[in-house]
Amino acid sequence: MQRRFFSSPRLLAAVALALALGACDTDTPDEDALSTRSDALADPCAGNQSFQVGAGIYDITGPAAELGMMGYAMVDQKTAGIHQRLRSRAFVISSACNGKRAVFVSADVGQVFQGVRQQVVERLRARYGPLYTDDNVLLSATHTHSGPGGFSHYALYNLTVLGYDKQNFDAIVDGIYQSIVRAHDNLAPGGIRVASGDLLDASINRSPEAYLRNPSTERAQSAYDTDKRMTLLRLQGDDGREVGLINWFAVHGTSMGNDNLLISGDNKGYASYLFEKNKGANYTAQRTFVAAFAQSNEGDVTPNIHGGTNGGGADDFESTELSGRKQYTLAKTLYDSATVPLTGGVDYRHAYVKMDEVQVAPQYADGLAHTTCEAAIGDSMLAGAEDGPGFGYEGATCEDIDSVWTVFNCTLFTTPCQGEKPIALEMGTMQPYPWTPEVLPLQVVKLGNVALVAVPFEPTTMAGRRLRKSVLAQLSPLGVDQVIIAGLSNAYAGYLTTREEYAKQDYEGASTHFGPWQLAAVQQEVDKLTLAMRTGATVAPGPTPRDLRNEQTTVQTGVVYDDKPLLASFGGLVADARAAYTRGETVSVKFWGGHPKNNLRRQGSFLQVQRKSGTSWVTVANDWDWETKYRWQRYDCAPTFGCSHVTTEWKIPADATPGTYRIRHDGDWKSGWDGLIRAYSGTSREFTVN
Repeated sequence: MQRRFFSSPRLLAAVALALALGACDTDTPDEDALSTRSDALADPCAGNQSFQVGAGIYDITGPAAELGMMGYAMVDQKTAGIHQRLRSRAFVISSACNGKRAVFVSADVGQVFQGVRQQVVERLRARYGPLYTDDNVLLSATHTHSGPGGFSHYALYNLTVLGYDKQNFDAIVDGIYQSIVRAHDNLAPGGIRVASGDLLDASINRSPEAYLRNPSTERAQSAYDTDKRMTLLRLQGDDGREVGLINWFAVHGTSMGNDNLLISGDNKGYASYLFEKNKGANYTAQRTFVAAFAQSNEGDVTPNIHGGTNGGGADDFESTELSGRKQYTLAKTLYDSATVPLTGGVDYRHAYVKMDEVQVAPQYADGLAHTTCEAAIGDSMLAGAEDGPGFGYEGATCEDIDSVWTVFNCTLFTTPCQGEKPIALEMGTMQPYPWTPEVLPLQVVKLGNVALVAVPFEPTTMAGRRLRKSVLAQLSPLGVDQVIIAGLSNAYAGYLTTREEYAKQDYEGASTHFGPWQLAAVQQEVDKLTLAMRTGATVAPGPTPRDLRNEQTTVQTGVVYDDKPLLASFGGLVADARAAYTRGETVSVKFWGGHPKNNLRRQGSFLQVQRKSGTSWVTVANDWDWETKYRWQRYDCAPTFGCSHVTTEWKIPADATPGTYRIRHDGDWKSGWDGLIRAYSGTSREFTVN
């Protein structure tokens, strides 16, 4: 790609003027000076519609057995198989008009923890030098609650998983990295089109009383108490090749409840799967169509519009299918009808902020100066949200004390800084390291006339609206007319609520770590980034976050060995298929198996549904397809130990081709004699589908 950043005499003059005006000063500039500088800086990308675009996808599925799941914080919710594989979907977008590029990743994980981003960027830097850095790499989580955990470097998020799991961490880091490498390698000239639309029947506010505490004049600006807007970018090569799409819609990844033990991308993972299947995506190919259903300000937004239990919908799989298909259907409409070109260039600003000691200026708060607090969670965080109750009850607050426990906490533990919050745990004062990160990244990425605001929190609906409004006011002179909140990005430290919602101390307010003025602090610090973007100024990187990779502990055990009865073999049948089935029925086959931790089979599959074609077998479904399930279970085969059963299921689709089929299981077992891991496979009998 030809770099033309300094090819414009007007740009050289603008840069010189910016330097003369002290554009590298990181202090907040005077508004009049900002306006002058903004007008003075010529935009070499004005009217630009030409980009380099590339997409890549890679498997990030971790251990499919005996590892605690990340999201619901339930100790007994441990992986026991796969319904959908988890993917990292990466996009590289470059504008030749100014020589800048940005990476956007949407990963099927509960959170993108700080250590994950540190090591992804570290690996990119080792391969590409300064091309990809913290400044222009944005990693966002879909927030599925059905993925394996143990991949944070901070203790709070590993507690219920019983410690750190390096195997899962490495799978996520490597998969995200590989997806970016593929996107980089696939860069080619192309264009981007933008479309937006409302999805009205896929989300509700799970904390409506807290939302109602926001000013009525502010609430009156929207007809709904959740954001219904989906915004989609369609990426297409100049040669006509469809590269992929990114869309953002705010809704929690909690269609699957805390009773589910199968790995799943939840509603967003399913929506991506549907779109990619429609486009004939090949998950093992270097270049293929990639559809990212990314997350936004979903803090108080649930997909469970018909209610539910155990944190999820009324039925895990039906609820996931319902929500995912609704998102897919609107995205398909937007994709097919997108005609408005993305216009402008790529730009970005990024800084680390010590979030527990931000001095908040009066204009960002209530007219008075405030300071953020050391990280702490409140009693109501332990109570869980409305659709996923935990211990105690929501709304426990020092503003309206109504229990002995709250009196105790508010009297002895709550600090004036944390306001109404009865503190259950102060993570920020833990030794030798805080239990959650306090130095956190804030980032603004401009893709033409669309700006992404990446925050390491789960913003509520109104918190997201306030942040979008302030960013739009700052960047509209640059041609930005849409601002998108990319929540759960680059690190993770709980929720982000308005001051009014915080006072209610529902789950979201109790999970806002840095006190009642956290949103004001974020608005202030993001303003510094957007003002710098307007003026062409640089920003200081801020304090360096901790790198805790060598400070991890765990009580988890690995695989000691796998066993089976004396006369059985790994891959041997325990229960076979029937001889014949009709469409709509489920084929179930049980094998003697090995532990899936022996080989995660990333970019592969633990099962294959195969149809006979002449003398060959053609694979028609794998363990990531919606109609299949791979289940693992320990089996007591005394007097030996370490036995396990693998059950493969295939619900025959209504449009399945009649013919002869079989189910194949591939796995790996670990020897107790030499410790070696060996591959095995097994197949069912042949059966017919009519």
